[in-house]
Amino acid sequence: VCGIAFRPSKLLFIESGVVLKNRRLLKLGKGVTLGKNVMINGLSKKGVVLCDGVNLGPYTIIEATGVVTNLGEGVHVGKSSGIGGFSYIGGAGGVTIGENVIMGQYVSFHSENHISDDVAVPIKLQGVTRKGIVIEDDCWIGAKVTFLDGAHVGRGCVVAAGSVVRGTIEKHSIAAGVPA
Repeated sequence: VCGIAFRPSKLLFIESGVVLKNRRLLKLGKGVTLGKNVMINGLSKKGVVLCDGVNLGPYTIIEATGVVTNLGEGVHVGKSSGIGGFSYIGGAGGVTIGENVIMGQYVSFHSENHISDDVAVPIKLQGVTRKGIVIEDDCWIGAKVTFLDGAHVGRGCVVAAGSVVRGTIEKHSIAAGVPA
């Protein structure tokens, strides 16, 4: 596991307006950059890990748990990966992003899905499923890509801007579309 527990004296680059909640569950590597108004809430089973050299663009949100009564798995971002501004990572089902992954702006991760099988019961009361999301090393993710629960992107892939990823993309592939 990379990073150590959050310590303000570490070499970090933090712009104005950054909010860090449940800091005891944050692990930040050396040289992590948090852009303007980034918000990270580490509350989860495994916390939030940002390895050495990770860059979060401005206004990015990482929420490791959606509902306090049902703790999420957490988020892990590998070394030298960058996430563009205005992105959202929901880590309830677990999100793992490999090393050297680059992402455009407005990328979103939704690692939880609502159950809606019983039409006699409100969807809100039927619970959720959590498969998690994995992005392997050395991927390029375009702007406004949406990852749904269960998505798995293999090493060395390119995912085109505006795509919706809901399944498996084999390594060294180029994927585009809705669904990609």
